[in-house]
Amino acid sequence: MQSTSTELAAWRDRFIRLAADQASGDTDGAHDANHLDRVWRNALALLADYPDADVLVVLAACYLHDLVNVPKNDPRRSQASRLSAELARTELARLGFPPEKLDAVAHAIEAHSFSANIPATTLEARIVQDADRLDGLGAVGLARMFYIAGRMGSGLAHGSDPLGRTRELDDKRYSLDHIPLKLARLPGMMQTGAGRRLADARLALLEDFRNSFAEEWSGGGN
Repeated sequence: MQSTSTELAAWRDRFIRLAADQASGDTDGAHDANHLDRVWRNALALLADYPDADVLVVLAACYLHDLVNVPKNDPRRSQASRLSAELARTELARLGFPPEKLDAVAHAIEAHSFSANIPATTLEARIVQDADRLDGLGAVGLARMFYIAGRMGSGLAHGSDPLGRTRELDDKRYSLDHIPLKLARLPGMMQTGAGRRLADARLALLEDFRNSFAEEWSGGGN
């Protein structure tokens, strides 16, 4: 049975407080409370096409998927979603979350991660994975890309070949390379039709930006 809007609102407040309590002192602006809100809004857009999905499971996973946030350049990065799922399971049980839904939430959290490479086997997990990946695309995704690159010490782009036409792409050195190396792959990896449609539109914005950036970077030529 689906939760009522009042129940969902009450649980959302609890999830927001839980995520805030677990946040580390080193604030990551790409994975902060605003990111969690955006992922939930993305999920709501996808849920409109999937009325059979368990909304409470999706809500919990959207707000708790980054409970343990490991930096992208940390060798433990691939373990972050598993650690987040384990912590979410413990904390949700403490809050009196429906026990029959804990496995579904934990799986959705584990499977959301790109680096963990865990197949999403439930509708709820597919929705959460798409919702999180959508936040890496479009205008917000672009801002997050450069923000993360700055934290990791990457440059903006290759000095003479920003589009990588005569060199191997390297997004550890050049932030702009992250668009063709990873972000351009996301629409094809979407698990839902609704996610694919939104991802295609957001990727088009990134590709237009990349071409415009390269033209300005190279003084009118690319």
